[in-house]
Amino acid sequence: MILHEPVLPVETIEQLAPAGRELMVDCTVGTGGHTEALFHAGATRVLGFDRDAEALSLARERLSPWLGRLELVHADYREFGQALDERGIDRIDGALADLGHSTVQLETDGRGFSFRLDAPLDMRMDRSQGQTLSEMLDEVTPEALADVIYEYGEERHSRRIARRIIWARDAGELTTTTQLANVVRRSIRYRGRTRIDPATRTFQALRIWVNRELDGLDVFLRSLASRLAAGARMVIISFHSLEDRIVKHTLRELEQGGGVALRVLTRRPVRPHPDEVSRNPRARSARLRAAERLA
Repeated sequence: MILHEPVLPVETIEQLAPAGRELMVDCTVGTGGHTEALFHAGATRVLGFDRDAEALSLARERLSPWLGRLELVHADYREFGQALDERGIDRIDGALADLGHSTVQLETDGRGFSFRLDAPLDMRMDRSQGQTLSEMLDEVTPEALADVIYEYGEERHSRRIARRIIWARDAGELTTTTQLANVVRRSIRYRGRTRIDPATRTFQALRIWVNRELDGLDVFLRSLASRLAAGARMVIISFHSLEDRIVKHTLRELEQGGGVALRVLTRRPVRPHPDEVSRNPRARSARLRAAERLA
């Protein structure tokens, strides 16, 4: 069984202080790493969400010692409010959202998230719905694709990459992640060895595009803050600057009078210690921000 190692677990628990709290919500439970840490730290009950059914299946196995105090819901984290309403829950005692992708998604054949594994162009977090990357690429124009790669990947070679992707698509030479990665690499002129693969930014952009990862993030954060009980805290872990910027500005606006009495606990994002990065390279770009409901 592939188990995703949670990012910033110690820092997350320090901020959430779950011991003795009645109901914690893990909005992105994945394979259960953070939820497991919550239970070990004394959480009473956890309600967990994820739109990846395969990850939830692994989480259920990992969290079997606590199944009597745990409920797992197959849903997007942005649907948490509806789920709380359906259960008659008004306030929660803490919440966590890890906005990154798990090892299961990145290293499972057939998902299409990684340029290191040859797979069909899918990239959907929830494979039960929505268009695949291949289907979306079939419909997109070069100009619109360049905008996606530039905005979501912050890739300065976006127009050249987009043109070459469309050329490969029209030639029938774009059906797998390996083909896509090679098209991107050939589009970028780089010298010598580089620490980050040239396809990284484009793959990030396309993943965000397929899964609409930034859509409604600010609305979700406001809704999450409004559900916190007095004294409860929320922790958000992001992995790229676009997400972190939205989290930072939304929490700041709420603190400055956005309808919820909120105090930001992290003036600067908490970053992983080098020891964690060496043990878990995925943590390299993680940024943690936290806030507390005052009343």
